Amino acid sequence: MKKYRISIVIEKDEDGYYAFTPELQGCYAQGDSYEKVLENIRDVYKPTYRRID
Repeated sequence: MKKYRISIVIEKDEDGYYAFTPELQGCYAQGDSYEKVLENIRDVYKPTYRRID
């Protein structure tokens, strides 16, 4: 399996946290905590990687 490196941008707003990956269009997530949004964004982009390989 190839390894890819992507950026994850995490921003805090009034509802919690918001994350997106600039390299993968439409890949974004939300969460109540930093740890939860990081977990959520990883769940979103992992299937995308499988389609790229």
